[in-house]
Amino acid sequence: MASLPSVSYSITVRLELDAGGSAVGSLTSAVEQVGGLVTALDVAAAGHERIRIDVTCAARDTDHAQTIIDALGSVEGVTVHKVSDRTFLMHLGGKIEMSSKVPLRNRDELSMAYTPGVARVSQAIAKNKDDARRLTIKRNSVAVVTDGSAVLGLGNIGPEAAMPVMEGKAALFKRFADIDAWPIALDTQDVDEIVRTVQVIAPGFGGINLEDISAPRCFEVEARLRKLLDVPVFHDDQHGTAIVVLAALRNALRVVGKELSAVRIAMSGAGAAGTAILKLLMHAGAKDIIVCDVHGAVHTGRDELGDNLGWIAEHTNPEGYSGDLRGAVAGADVFIGVSAPNVLGGEDIAEMNEGSIIFALANPDPEVDPEIAHLHADVVATGRSDYPNQINNVLVFPGVFRGLLDAQSHEVTSDMMVAAAEALADVVTEDELGPNYIIPSVFHSDLSAHVATAVREAAQRGRDV
Repeated sequence: MASLPSVSYSITVRLELDAGGSAVGSLTSAVEQVGGLVTALDVAAAGHERIRIDVTCAARDTDHAQTIIDALGSVEGVTVHKVSDRTFLMHLGGKIEMSSKVPLRNRDELSMAYTPGVARVSQAIAKNKDDARRLTIKRNSVAVVTDGSAVLGLGNIGPEAAMPVMEGKAALFKRFADIDAWPIALDTQDVDEIVRTVQVIAPGFGGINLEDISAPRCFEVEARLRKLLDVPVFHDDQHGTAIVVLAALRNALRVVGKELSAVRIAMSGAGAAGTAILKLLMHAGAKDIIVCDVHGAVHTGRDELGDNLGWIAEHTNPEGYSGDLRGAVAGADVFIGVSAPNVLGGEDIAEMNEGSIIFALANPDPEVDPEIAHLHADVVATGRSDYPNQINNVLVFPGVFRGLLDAQSHEVTSDMMVAAAEALADVVTEDELGPNYIIPSVFHSDLSAHVATAVREAAQRGRDV
């Protein structure tokens, strides 16, 4: 699948050329001839003889960006002076910062914010630790914890290289839910060390967001931390994805007029995200699901399943299907992929039932080409931003944590996640709902608040039981 020019590979090229020449008119053509896209052309400095122009272009990748630079430099009379990668510029010095919420303009304010006045607040918390949620940043803070072992699209790149991603996550928390999130990159991939490290830093946070930790270790890390900590632990790669998938599927089923409890679902992928999606769909009422991995359908007759696949085998595939993914897709109403690119073709999905739904979420290349999927399915969703119905975790994790923090919840439950999915789905009104709009934009004004309210109310109901 050929990729299109993207702002992710946006460059600004500073050029110098004759003020009275014809080269200016050739710049856009030079970029377009090599497949680039000019998004801005600004005169940086002008004189009677020479001018400097900044040409901003979108490219497909880094090699294509160099092709664009070479094309601009080959225009007669043009000299390339400097090239700036706009994405790298955005990351210079990091993307987040700490700022004080209180003024420190005089001695009185300093005495209340720090010594000696702060001692009284510390003594109050020492008597009642729950007051930390009221009197410290714990009230509005989340730790975004990673070991850098499973960074989306990049794999095991380590803690330092994972930091830009974690900073971006923290920036999204602030932008969409006004939550102060802190990137915590751990220089270990040992389960015991990760669990112990998070346990000892947890007193300063109102919630823990586990991020980009590879399976199957992520399952154990999450399970142990949930038992140890009195704050909610949420693995976004698992639970964030699952919530958005459930919300999108709920609306997709409305489009085709089917019920979750009555459809057959074929899934590709039994890792962290696939397992979380499976469990949440089942909690919401799905009954007929076949999960496939690289070895085919997961069923009780397979050898050496391990704990996770063993659980899947016991709770899915009621008819004991033992074939491959293509056979599982035949006669299915829904396909959900969180696995690998191009595992299905048009002839495979053509065997699905009428009114079929395809969620091909592998990134950047989905399990089936979206263009082909649209020829056979009524509703198609991907993880990509250049097609309708993007399944993106940013739709939900800010609102989920906003609700958890507001409720001062000590946990996150399946009921809360279903409530979040229903709230996310309900943002799309009946008038808006259609095959190409089953999930709202991340910039929808009411999105995070709507999800947060649903999670907070679900948490409160759980306490009342």
